[in-house]
Amino acid sequence: MSGAILHVTIRGQVQGVGYRAWIEHYAAASRLEGWVRNRRDGSVEALFAGSADIVAHMVALCRRGPPSARVEAVTEEPAGTGELNLRRAGEGFSVLPTV
Repeated sequence: MSGAILHVTIRGQVQGVGYRAWIEHYAAASRLEGWVRNRRDGSVEALFAGSADIVAHMVALCRRGPPSARVEAVTEEPAGTGELNLRRAGEGFSVLPTV
C-alpha cells in the first residue's frame, strides 16, 4: 500500500448537519491524518492523509455523508504534505475554523 494525500471539497446541504464532526469521527477511527473545515460558500473541505485504500474509502464515505446531509458533489485532488501543517499542533486530525 502506498500513502496518499487528498484534498476534498464536498458541496450540497453539508453545513449545520454535523458533517465536520462526522468526518472527524470516521477519520480518527480510520487513523487518517488531516483536517476538516467549513467554507463560507457553504461547502466543507477536508484533507485526508494515510494509506491509499483508506483515503479512498474515506472519500467514498464523504459522497454519502451523515444521515441529515444531502451531498451533491465531491471533488478531490492530490495534495502535498505541506497542507498537513494546517492542523493544530499535536493533533493527528483537526477541525479547523471556517474560511
